[in-house]
Amino acid sequence: MQLIDIGVNLTNPSFDGKHQAVLERAYAAGVSQLVLTGTSVEGSELALQLCRELDDSAQRLFTTAGIHPHSASEWNGDSEQRLLALLKAPNVRAVGECGLDFNRDFSPRAQQEKVLEAHLAMAVELQLPVFLHERDANQRLLEILRDYRDRLPAAVVHCFTGEKRALFSYLDLDLHIGITGWICDERRGTHLHPLVRDIPRGRLMLESDAPYLLPRTLRPKPKGGRNEPAYLPEVLREVATHRGEAEQDLAAHTTACARAFFGLPELTVESTSLQP
Repeated sequence: MQLIDIGVNLTNPSFDGKHQAVLERAYAAGVSQLVLTGTSVEGSELALQLCRELDDSAQRLFTTAGIHPHSASEWNGDSEQRLLALLKAPNVRAVGECGLDFNRDFSPRAQQEKVLEAHLAMAVELQLPVFLHERDANQRLLEILRDYRDRLPAAVVHCFTGEKRALFSYLDLDLHIGITGWICDERRGTHLHPLVRDIPRGRLMLESDAPYLLPRTLRPKPKGGRNEPAYLPEVLREVATHRGEAEQDLAAHTTACARAFFGLPELTVESTSLQP
């Protein structure tokens, strides 16, 4: 059984000095390919560097490149050119993380919208999929996306935590949906239990969002509370339970979906058994 983790914040300082061990645990758990998340220009550059340094095969580690809406205020004159250069690298498979966050409003909303549109324009130009973030901004995100959707190859709403209306609005726009350990949280994620049944095959992907969102159903609980890609099978188990699917079946179709979305290579039996 192979899994693909479509959202790993491997550049987070909590992983410093531990990258190799984290990846080895992920591979041992069946997470055979990972897409690192770029959340700033500098962070995207570091993510690409990690892909090159930690994956000699160029078959396992990939990344996105973009600016998170929290950091939209950092957008400046050379941001677009630096991102365009990154997005042309073979390991970079999507534009983002980009989007709108009207929950925390760490950057002014008008600036978030401006930076999102710049990302969407780059995705159209380069014909790359988009890795989207949205919090409390469903309607405004839809309004902006509608102007670009027909020209975009694909887009995924990563770490979906919304309600039924938001889910169906994204599916109606032919977007993909990423599910994280949020679904394992009995305090705030139980509304996702019936909703995941409504996500069609071919639109659903799994992600850890590590080091965030440690699955609360995981036993025994890891010391320190830091999430890792190796715990993605717990998200698989929870999603499979609420979709009424066998774990092997869910793993197969979400992995196929992620591989098609990001254009990732098929791994041979030999390559999946090799240590990095």
